[in-house]
Amino acid sequence: MIAVAAMALAAPPEVAPRALIKDCAAQVSAERLRADVDRLASFGTRHSLSDGASPTRGIGAARAWIRGELERAGAPAGGRMSVEIEEFDVPGGRRIPKGGAHLANVVGVLRGTAVGPLERRVYIVGHYDSRNAGEMDATGDAPGANDDASGTAAVIEAARVLCRQPAFPATIVFLATSGEEQGLLGAQYHAAQASARNETIIGVLSNDIIGDPALETGGNAGDVRVFSEGLARNPSAERLAELRLNSAESDSPSRELARYVVETGALGEFAVRPRMVFRPDRFMRGGDHLAFNEAGFAAVRFTSSSEVYARQHANVTEKDGRRVGDLPEFVDAGYLAGVTRLNVATIARLAMAPPPPLNVRIVTTELGNSTMLRWDFVPDPRSAGFEVVWRATTEPTWTGSKDVGLSYQATLGMSKDDLFFGVRSVTVDGFRSPVVFAMSAKK
Repeated sequence: MIAVAAMALAAPPEVAPRALIKDCAAQVSAERLRADVDRLASFGTRHSLSDGASPTRGIGAARAWIRGELERAGAPAGGRMSVEIEEFDVPGGRRIPKGGAHLANVVGVLRGTAVGPLERRVYIVGHYDSRNAGEMDATGDAPGANDDASGTAAVIEAARVLCRQPAFPATIVFLATSGEEQGLLGAQYHAAQASARNETIIGVLSNDIIGDPALETGGNAGDVRVFSEGLARNPSAERLAELRLNSAESDSPSRELARYVVETGALGEFAVRPRMVFRPDRFMRGGDHLAFNEAGFAAVRFTSSSEVYARQHANVTEKDGRRVGDLPEFVDAGYLAGVTRLNVATIARLAMAPPPPLNVRIVTTELGNSTMLRWDFVPDPRSAGFEVVWRATTEPTWTGSKDVGLSYQATLGMSKDDLFFGVRSVTVDGFRSPVVFAMSAKK
């Protein structure tokens, strides 16, 4: 039996969240995404070291176009949207000339209404740079249609849709990075700056290679892979011992974010569903979400259900009468729209969610077949209370939940030894935060 406070309220059903995410998803346009991919590919190359001054070719032209599209997308937000070029210098390295380089991200910020301790940020990310077979070839054609004009197009389309909505509590950031192909440089710089500013980032959705379901290599047009780390990067020895004690190897904030994406997909009943992959990324490859992970933020990667590696990082050539390379004709606009809808829905739901509970713990002061949980919380006027969730230790997703109202403690008649537990916050209109995994504590 669950002990709850006398003032407990029934957790509302997710009627409002379902309506919001379906409305946002319905506004995503496959035609606009198709046009965006074609336009980005038309700059010839977007190599990070390519021409920064030409108005028609190279990364500078692409950057100016992206900025203009984000500014146009933000117009309906009535001043809540700002767009800037985030410039930074990087030293020489394996993929950067000896004298270093000057790079730039494009950043759109849709300001939310929450302030003070309730202020938080949600990100959608795509890298706008590209490359061909020569990692330092800054002049040859590198259209980068799938890698990663597709992800950049998703960022721009998300801005078009979400800037039309009433103000969200959370701030939404639309980030197009450069230097990804040179070693995640743009994402590393931005994440480090956000960390230095002590920003509260509750979720980063990175989109990289999301335009081609790759049916010829066994892909499925009905799903998209969502990669997430199980253990946060570089834990201290003390923290690692705590994680091992609690068997929390698969419950990092990033893994809970991936589960949140899955919940959103189920709520929206979208044509393209998320398929969780319990790995940080693919072997021998890496994306911008890893830079956010390194900085301590919850981040996941969306990538097509399969990949045609022969088209990636390839020179544009002709073989057997057909063009070969990362070209726009290989991008499926309908599939890209499906993945973008899932992104937009997840961001909208996350941006409306209340802050998650803090310091969620299982109290382990005595033996027994029940479970006592406690947690802390930053008071939110939109809060209706909390839900305790659980799953078998062998299950990948949360399978049970119980409303515990406005209590900060709950006792369940279930064995703490047999199940994993977590707690999430709920608003009065049914928006739920990501789950916070319950670690053990003495009080």
